Amino acid sequence: MPRATNSPASRKRRKRVLLRAKGFRGFRSKLFRYAKDAVRKAQQYEYRDRKKRKGQFRRLWTQRINAAVRNEGINYSRFIEGLKAAGIEADRKILSDLAITDPAAFSAIVAQSKQALEAKTSKPS
Repeated sequence: MPRATNSPASRKRRKRVLLRAKGFRGFRSKLFRYAKDAVRKAQQYEYRDRKKRKGQFRRLWTQRINAAVRNEGINYSRFIEGLKAAGIEADRKILSDLAITDPAAFSAIVAQSKQALEAKTSKPS
């Protein structure tokens, strides 16, 4: 008896890979042999970069906060130290958004941070 290849399932599997490879250049979007490798590699990059994106956004928020607090006459690390001393628990995403959308509120937070720093340094040890 001849071997059954189950061609509908094979064709569906190949078509699914080729659809995922749509937009790739050259053979990588046309031929299954090359498309499956390209799709597998693309999935690896996709998984890895979902993790990296979180760190990239944190660095972006830090840069924005740094630029905003330097306009207020303090550097980033002293500002964060002042926030901790003042007991203000706002994450970098929120602080970055405040610095862009509501500079007045951000200035008030920076002022509180400066006051907490001054109180911390003037306190006798």
